[in-house]
Amino acid sequence: MHLFIVLVICLSCLVFISLWKRSYAKQKLPPGPTPLPIVGNLLQLNTKNISKSMSMLAKVYGPVFTVYLGTKPTVVLHGYQAVKEALVDLGEEFAGRGSLPLIDRITQGSGLAFSNGEIWKQTRRFSLTVLRNMGMGKKTIEDRIQEEALCLVEELKKTNASPCDPSSLLFCVPCNVICSIIFQNRFDYSDQTFQTLNKYFHENTRLSSTPWVQLYNIFPILHYLPGIHHQLFKNIALQKKFVLEKVQEHQESLDVNNPRDFIDYFLIKMKKENHDKESEFTMDHLIITILDVFSAGTETTSTTLTFGLLLLLKYPEIAAKVREEIERVIGRHRSPCMQDRSLMPYTDATVHEIQRYIDLVPTSLPRAVTQDIQFRGYLIPKGTSILPSLSSVLYDDKVFPNPENFDPGHFLDESGNFKKTDYFMPFSTGKRICVGEGLARMELFLVLTTILQHFTLKPLVDPKDIDPTPVDNGIVSIPPFYEVCFIPV
Repeated sequence: MHLFIVLVICLSCLVFISLWKRSYAKQKLPPGPTPLPIVGNLLQLNTKNISKSMSMLAKVYGPVFTVYLGTKPTVVLHGYQAVKEALVDLGEEFAGRGSLPLIDRITQGSGLAFSNGEIWKQTRRFSLTVLRNMGMGKKTIEDRIQEEALCLVEELKKTNASPCDPSSLLFCVPCNVICSIIFQNRFDYSDQTFQTLNKYFHENTRLSSTPWVQLYNIFPILHYLPGIHHQLFKNIALQKKFVLEKVQEHQESLDVNNPRDFIDYFLIKMKKENHDKESEFTMDHLIITILDVFSAGTETTSTTLTFGLLLLLKYPEIAAKVREEIERVIGRHRSPCMQDRSLMPYTDATVHEIQRYIDLVPTSLPRAVTQDIQFRGYLIPKGTSILPSLSSVLYDDKVFPNPENFDPGHFLDESGNFKKTDYFMPFSTGKRICVGEGLARMELFLVLTTILQHFTLKPLVDPKDIDPTPVDNGIVSIPPFYEVCFIPV
């Protein structure tokens, strides 16, 4: 009996110490709204527009504050100075990836986007090297994009100027460019496998940005209830099966002295390290890494293009100015190239303004601090999730006057020359900046200019009635459905 009492007292002391430590750590975190038990600050946030909720809280608590998503504290960085100071100036300390339970269940700590520590460092270094070897940032990848853009033009001509939903066709260009890097082959747009792949990526992006999935990431217990997350897991399983089949085909024809694509480079790396039981380069890791590269390199670019055409429909006077510049600099008888961009400031500014205005990834993907760190007088414990508000940077009215307005002038100086700014962060910043930034920039410029070189965009409604507001903006902003007529010029 005495032993039982001693055990109870010891256990009580341990619980008390644990609670005291948590309370002490919480006191040292940045200020924020008082959380409720279990739900935290969830009732104070609009899950359909998290970035707007964060902006309202920043007015009360300042540029660095804490919110509780469920029982988990998350430190929000609001505004350029806070984001830069953390992600750039203290890049190594803020280089961790925060937890998203739904994604964690899929990746199991593997891949490029959601891994941490040494596995992330090795995978990022390896992926950047391979992508450069495959031509990223060079003329070879530009040639591929130009070819795909012309294939897109031929598909758009087949619509015969009839109304069509452009999103599926716009997906095909970046998807085929990524396919050529990963699989060394492209797909015909009518290929059934290609269309199925297209469907899964579209659906996954839409599902991932719904309020339900945001709730799942706060309360993972929802996994055991009916919900759209089950469809997401089903789609991912089918995508993994497709990738595995491609990898097995590569294994049968692999020439270690002559790598053809990303998969070959990875398989060669696996062979070199097969004696090392601690090696991170495994089959599971390869499959998740390929899905990461696919998602990052296709859906974000195609979604930006889809938003871009919608904005050009709403503002035909801007589309007309871009077309005038294309006509003057490029003409109609050759493909646009990246050298043209420096001679086309208005077009360049329009592409940048599309990315700024649509605010594709409003809060970036969550970061995490890799160690206990003092930041602006607060103690942020190791592993704490960090939410950088990219919206607060892209919509800073000191740099972008009237940021709610779509205006290419935000990126032009008084003489009409293109104007760079450090506040342009659609690809995030710091150690976790998107590895495909250069590729995406190239695709956006070349595809949009090629479309406007060959077509006039005709809306089905009065431009004043077009509403470009996203239908969801969880992880990624989702454009509304619309149709457009592509009128050949």
